[in-house]
Amino acid sequence: MPAPGQPENAEFPGEFVPSASGKNCDKAAGGWGVPMTDPEYIWYGNMDQSRYPADACRPYYHSNGKIDNLTITVQATAPVFNGNLNGVASGNKVLPFDIPHVKQKGKRIRHVIAEGPEAGIYVRGKLKDSNVIELPEYWEGLVDPETITVTLTQIGYSQDLIVEKIEWGKNIIIRSGLGANINCYYEVWAARWINPMNHEEKLHVVYDGETPDDYPGDNQQFLIGGWDYDRRNTQWQPVDDQP
Repeated sequence: MPAPGQPENAEFPGEFVPSASGKNCDKAAGGWGVPMTDPEYIWYGNMDQSRYPADACRPYYHSNGKIDNLTITVQATAPVFNGNLNGVASGNKVLPFDIPHVKQKGKRIRHVIAEGPEAGIYVRGKLKDSNVIELPEYWEGLVDPETITVTLTQIGYSQDLIVEKIEWGKNIIIRSGLGANINCYYEVWAARWINPMNHEEKLHVVYDGETPDDYPGDNQQFLIGGWDYDRRNTQWQPVDDQP
């Protein structure tokens, strides 16, 4: 009979029953289990699928993640990006996008995102035999209607095009001073509200400070690009700071 505290299958009191051969805390590659769809903090397990007990509950892995703060020091790659990228560039870096060349194999195309003292948004198109440019319905509440500007380029012949009025920030009425049939390209720009819930919040273009943390507004409204978080410094110095 086993002694108190011994396993039931022990053959005699005090029999040595070996435990696990050792503790292995090495990380195992993830990507198996039950995908989590709600944002949670990332966890990394230490057991691969082949050693996972068959009668145990299947673990969860993160197909979506939530992180309080993320610093990328080299490169971020996203085959597909859905959403809005709102931000300002600091230092001497610029915000580009880089894609494969559509027609020439082995070549790539890089453009730089336009920079300006506002969160600019635009639409463009072609207008023919009509005098009304209809602005996107989602602009209502998103942009400051007082900032709307219009550029018209006449096609084929002189038309003396004039912006007659902008109705409710939704429709732009144009006319031809010559009474000609309208045939033109148009480009409409407006400034998006920094905070659609608080129209008093403005962009501070120039401010006192040594780092983006010194920005006098709400930094949560911005994704700061071009800032070297690994060094906390730019790749150049203002003239007054140079040796």
